[in-house]
Amino acid sequence: MSVLPNHLKYAETHEWVYIDENGIATVGITDFAQESLGELMSVTFPELGIDVSAEEDVMSLESVKSASEIFAPVSGEIIEINEELEDNPELINEEPYDGGWLFKIAVHDASELDDLLSDDEYQKMIDG
Repeated sequence: MSVLPNHLKYAETHEWVYIDENGIATVGITDFAQESLGELMSVTFPELGIDVSAEEDVMSLESVKSASEIFAPVSGEIIEINEELEDNPELINEEPYDGGWLFKIAVHDASELDDLLSDDEYQKMIDG
């Protein structure tokens, strides 16, 4: 069973979101998702400054097993990417909730967070 931080919100597409006090969303993939993908080999980031919509595919991760699209869990502007992952994509495997974050979004509509799952709801979903 994956450990799920309870201060995060989760998307059904296996992304997590942390909203800071300034309304900035940090996005990553869950421990369950990184385990499913296997060892990550490369990251294709979204462009800085673009506006994305909730549920839009914005980037991809390539592992030894497959390539996987990553979706924006909320709408907003991409304001930062985790550049450390360019040379070190395995950080996503090692620290999915810390150093392995993917990108940050300046959130346009905070009410979209209400559509995301709690840690308990996400756990029930992945348990089937």
